[in-house]
Amino acid sequence: MRELAARLEVNPNTVAAAYRTLRERGVIETAGRRGSRVRRRPASTARGSFRVEAPPGVPDLGAGNPDPGLLPPLGEAFASATRAYAERPGMYGEVPVDPELAALARAALDADGVPAGPVAVTSGSLDAIERVLVAHLKPGDAVAVEDPGWGSLLDLVPALGLRPVPIALDDEGPLPDAVERALDEGARALVVTDRAQNPTGAAVGAARAEELRCVLAGHRGVLLIEDDHGHAIVDLPLHPLAGATDRWAFVRSVAKAYGPDLRVALLTGDAVTVDRVLGRQRLGPGWVSRLLQRAVLHLMASGAVDSGAVAQAYGERRDALVRALTERGVEAHGRSGMNVWVPVSDETGAVSRLLNAGWAVAPGARFRIAAPPGIRLTVSPLTAADIEPLADAVAAAAGPPRPMSYG
Repeated sequence: MRELAARLEVNPNTVAAAYRTLRERGVIETAGRRGSRVRRRPASTARGSFRVEAPPGVPDLGAGNPDPGLLPPLGEAFASATRAYAERPGMYGEVPVDPELAALARAALDADGVPAGPVAVTSGSLDAIERVLVAHLKPGDAVAVEDPGWGSLLDLVPALGLRPVPIALDDEGPLPDAVERALDEGARALVVTDRAQNPTGAAVGAARAEELRCVLAGHRGVLLIEDDHGHAIVDLPLHPLAGATDRWAFVRSVAKAYGPDLRVALLTGDAVTVDRVLGRQRLGPGWVSRLLQRAVLHLMASGAVDSGAVAQAYGERRDALVRALTERGVEAHGRSGMNVWVPVSDETGAVSRLLNAGWAVAPGARFRIAAPPGIRLTVSPLTAADIEPLADAVAAAAGPPRPMSYG
């Protein structure tokens, strides 16, 4: 910066301020003593734009949506919410979280072994994660994220002026050595998907959870965020990491089980984190509509979703596809949830060949930082009759196998 200031004949503080502005706007990223570099693409370019539009009649396996046939009807839930509203309209100054919803959510979290903590409600998982990150971090801080991982999160981190650090994973979740390396090198936060990881379907098992807790125990100051968006659509038990650090947050969205358009996620965490989230929320939207909260409460309390049946439906399609691909010599990952990840040698070619064969899939570029190429297939639209033809098409399109990086 001193050299640039001399060349431009300006004060070094001016150059420092310019670099800071560029970093905060996501134009550049910094790497300590290794200097600064221009990001490969603007922070405003969403990874979701890297998609293939399914032509009419072509099954869309790339959108990542749940099966509408497995979502509950919402009519009675909203009717119940509006009846309650008619008796007592929501007003300014009331508590931001419906007490009954908070109690029901807390009971479910307790049953899953999530440590005690207050409950907040946000407008979906990404909203919760953003608020937690902003509550504790400052521009330039490093955030360890799964790679491949959720594309929206990979966009959000640099958009906040933070630096994403890719963490390799396998079917059991993030690799402990990779997590420890990232934390040793200064990552101030770690985001982990507990189950139904997008795009690989990874799920953190008991042994892996214990290994990760041991790593985190040596980094008590790290902010831990857990995403359990797979709740109620998977039949694997939850093994939470929450409590392994002093600052933590656990997010549970209703999108996959009850409907993406509800835009409701439940958040718990340590008292300081939740208090900061609620305090900042009051200065913006104020609260998530209590009408929506009451509708979600009705859905949860009435057992509108048979989670076992939903998990079985997704599991049968996912397992059948993974099995069919394996029989054809194609590596595929899909331990839980609604997605299957297939490593490929030529991502663009595989996507194009599959589209020509009548299948629209998601290119792996939407989900990768440093991980090898791949494609994501969402099993929601599939029927039993689709499995064999799809497996044939993927085997023909994938080319020589290129394993997912485990190191």
